Amino acid sequence: MMMGSDHDEHAEQPADGESAAEAAMSEPAAETQVGELQERLLRVQAELENFRKRSRREYEDAQRYREIDVLRDLLPVLDNVLRAIEAAEKAVDVGSLRSGFRMAAQQIERLLAGHGCQTIETDGAAFDPAVHDAILQQEVPGVAAGTIVGTASRGYKLHDRVVRPAQVIVAKGG
Repeated sequence: MMMGSDHDEHAEQPADGESAAEAAMSEPAAETQVGELQERLLRVQAELENFRKRSRREYEDAQRYREIDVLRDLLPVLDNVLRAIEAAEKAVDVGSLRSGFRMAAQQIERLLAGHGCQTIETDGAAFDPAVHDAILQQEVPGVAAGTIVGTASRGYKLHDRVVRPAQVIVAKGG
């Protein structure tokens, strides 16, 4: 039986040579440290959630107002078109009216190019269904089948993506 009591005495002694008093002192310190770590974890989680909310809000605002630069660039063009209409109501000179609208169209083309939007090639080009929409086929002597011979409306690409295909008239084989 002595052995049993000897064994119990050894079981109560802390490992690594710590005294019972040191073990008792470190237990509340460990609990305090765990509490502090839990608080830090909660703060970090709250900061992460706030970051997510702020990022989402900023993304939604960016999506909502993404056209603002294009609109700012379009407004002067609209002003010029409105001035041309106003001048047309007073003027009898059709040439100056045509010139005013031509200038407005050139201004729009420069604006589109400035935003990476380019006109799709049509007249004389080979028909490409990826960028052209054939609205009519015509027999045209001396022109190879599949060649574009007319444009009903221009098409545009933004970088490498088609914004609107060109509506074209295509020569058909005879």
